Amino acid sequence: MPVRPSRLLIVSICLGPMAAAARAEPLDDPSHTITIQWENDSTRPGSDGYYTNGARIAYTSPTGQVPGVLASLGRALVGEGQQRFAVELSQNMFTPFFTKPVNPPRNDRPYAAVLMGTLSLIQDTDATRTALALGLGVIGPAALGREAQNGFHGLISQGPINGWGTQLSNQPVIQLTADRTWRVPLGGIGGLEVDVLPSMTAAAGTFRIYAQAGGTVRIGQGLRSDFGAPRIRPGLTGTDAYTPVQPFAWYVFAGANVQVVAWDETLDGLPFSNSRRVNASPFVGEFQAGITLMAWGARLTAMQVLQSNEFRGQRNGLFQFTSLSVSVKF
Repeated sequence: MPVRPSRLLIVSICLGPMAAAARAEPLDDPSHTITIQWENDSTRPGSDGYYTNGARIAYTSPTGQVPGVLASLGRALVGEGQQRFAVELSQNMFTPFFTKPVNPPRNDRPYAAVLMGTLSLIQDTDATRTALALGLGVIGPAALGREAQNGFHGLISQGPINGWGTQLSNQPVIQLTADRTWRVPLGGIGGLEVDVLPSMTAAAGTFRIYAQAGGTVRIGQGLRSDFGAPRIRPGLTGTDAYTPVQPFAWYVFAGANVQVVAWDETLDGLPFSNSRRVNASPFVGEFQAGITLMAWGARLTAMQVLQSNEFRGQRNGLFQFTSLSVSVKF
């Protein structure tokens, strides 16, 4: 059946920006990057409950400096693209709503900490970013959640969190994650660029098994510098890789995602044991908004995240936390 010219025009208008972006070359980045990120629930009323703290430090390599085996794996799984690798160390801490009792209620979120080292391959075209990650670590007392939280509380003259003696016991963690983000320019408004970043994630491991879909809308200048703001997974993340395309780049953003969760060890408890556990929700939604600034080779991001309930019986409606990150190049 012949295709009408009007239909061809509509397709051209819709796909034109994507096709143009795909024809451009990804940006070279000769710099090394260090990132520090901190996520905490202290901005919400009655803080120190649920996902109470996350911290990580990460290194991202220049483009083209990827070990041969990792580069070949990326070519085989993803195809062509500009490659770099990243390594990070992260710690996530989870506590119940009631943190004063030594023995918290059984129907509250279990105490848990996860300490994990992660190796990632980041592979770009101008229109897409793919990240493949392997994380190895531990959940339990060896993750040092009690020491980190109560040590910090001691520094700021706050009382200790009392129930860490009931935390999930030591268990090794292995986690595989694959992210794909698309960058779709939408034109401009009053001299500002606008784009949208659709994203999909699949992850499997002893820590968490989930699939995620979402997207972010950005307005600013120099949007081609990155693929969105970084986050500690799960959640929408553009990773730590960025290459400023102008001396000062910036954007404000808002995004949302839905996670379909088949397993979360910090909620479902340890397998094959009588550990604490709650009834986890199979669907978790998030909304995040914030601002990113890039200048003198550094990138700073601040965002607020709202999250739907992760388990039945969770209190105080939508959960919220703040995420801050700073990256520097050398």
